[in-house]
Amino acid sequence: MAPSKKSAKPPASAPAVTASPRKTRSSTAGKRVVPPPAKTLAAKKPPSKKARLTKEMGSGKESSLADSSSAKSVVIEACKQCNSFKTRANMVKEGLESAVAGIAVTINPDKPRRGCFEIRDGSGEVFISLLDMKRPYKPMKDLDMDKVIEDIIKKIN
Repeated sequence: MAPSKKSAKPPASAPAVTASPRKTRSSTAGKRVVPPPAKTLAAKKPPSKKARLTKEMGSGKESSLADSSSAKSVVIEACKQCNSFKTRANMVKEGLESAVAGIAVTINPDKPRRGCFEIRDGSGEVFISLLDMKRPYKPMKDLDMDKVIEDIIKKIN
């Protein structure tokens, strides 16, 4: 014989079942109210990497010429391999900004070379160039940074 049906009404002694406060992706999947904006055919794609590089190279030359005529600028290229590059670059930046009024000092405007610590003018004149250094970066650590800052200030003025 087939089992009998249970009544739809729960017994009075059983506690009421409440919805779980937990939200999952599957439980909210069908409840999207606002559809995402439709893509238009006229939407611009970002320029390719090659186009960006040529654009940046062209604009960089123009801006460096403009910077050299209106205000003094110094570029510090410091490798990101070790924190000792960063600390020395920050020392030079702070020293030059405090000593020379109206100077613009930038650290790594482009991707730096490996093992490189170079300080140059905005027009390209090189003050210090330490390239292809290997650990423990002895040539850079032997520099007296106060003397380096003084020499750069003399050459700028």
